[in-house]
Amino acid sequence: MTDTQRIELTVLGQKLTIRSAESREYLQSLVRHLEGRVAALRSSGVKDPQTALVLAALEIVDDLFRARAADGDLGQRLDALLTLLDRATPR
Repeated sequence: MTDTQRIELTVLGQKLTIRSAESREYLQSLVRHLEGRVAALRSSGVKDPQTALVLAALEIVDDLFRARAADGDLGQRLDALLTLLDRATPR
């Protein structure tokens, strides 16, 4: 099992203590990314901080799902290419 450590983070002014095997620096980079997305939404006119947080979370999940779909498409295309190469290359 991976060793975990207690790490304190402050996300949008709220202090959180979590257990993670990830480095503090990595987790803080996640917080910075989330806070940046929230700040962009706030500057575009979203007034309520909680609404901005939920919208930022939805945007980030959308990014994740789209990246996974793109990876899946790439895998399918590579499989098709390998099939073509197998057919074209005598053994």
